[in-house]
Amino acid sequence: MRLATYERDGEWAAAVVLEDGRLVDAAAAARHAGLGDGGSWASVRRILGEPADRVSALADGAEALAQKGDPEVVLDPSSARLGPPVPDPQKILCVGLNYRAHAAEASLDEPPVPLVFAKFPNVLIGSGAAIELPPGNGERVDYEGEIAIVIGRPAYRVSEDEALDAVAGWMPFNDVSARDLQTQTSQWTVGKSPDTFGPCGPYLVLDDAMRDGGLEIETQVNGERVQHARSDRMIFSVARLIAFLTTFITLEPGDIIVTGTPEGVGAHRDPPRFLRDGDVVEVRVNEERLSNPVRRRA
Repeated sequence: MRLATYERDGEWAAAVVLEDGRLVDAAAAARHAGLGDGGSWASVRRILGEPADRVSALADGAEALAQKGDPEVVLDPSSARLGPPVPDPQKILCVGLNYRAHAAEASLDEPPVPLVFAKFPNVLIGSGAAIELPPGNGERVDYEGEIAIVIGRPAYRVSEDEALDAVAGWMPFNDVSARDLQTQTSQWTVGKSPDTFGPCGPYLVLDDAMRDGGLEIETQVNGERVQHARSDRMIFSVARLIAFLTTFITLEPGDIIVTGTPEGVGAHRDPPRFLRDGDVVEVRVNEERLSNPVRRRA
């Protein structure tokens, strides 16, 4: 099952993504399935907090509505403006230097514990939206293709063996980074958090891929592959990251964990390759493709 967020009447609304790619408004699907008035199904974060049997009923309701083909609630994705799948997470926790080859290309030691930093919801944009180069600091903006994990139930002090039970699903993520701002101090927050610096999606995939052998990630800039890896090359696995984070932090449904980028970032290429106005960046995780143009902000 896949979930999306799309613009409806000027606001973000949740949708169920059908196998054929069409979007079904989640609130309408919930009403059709007898799950209430639909209000509690209007956001992906709320859906993730629902029991599994009710989420399954939501999927059935979406399939039933699709048979009717009502264009008010069943949409072609090409006509919808997609947002970030979870536009309102409580937390976005990111992990630095989590692939050995990336640590090596940066000439840095592998961290003994996960190197965690935060981004904020202002960075989040959906597939197709523009990454905006900030005025005055737009010359050293870099891509970082990553796998993002979204939490599906409250988790605190969970073991590695239990950790994957807290995962709702995954999605591609681009941890866009202004390297000049990032390296001004030892704290990365400013360089990681300009508006639009967190493209993600297009959809949130609810499956057990992290249990079933992991995920493949690839980043392309203007059609050229610049990054490629598998999640089993991480220094700290998703289970280890969740166990570490929940030692100190309660994770809630909708929280996003961005698990680190593999080697090939622009700052460490020879010569360096930073993003420019007119570029297109695509991050693929398995079959999910996140694509964003780059624009210089006026």
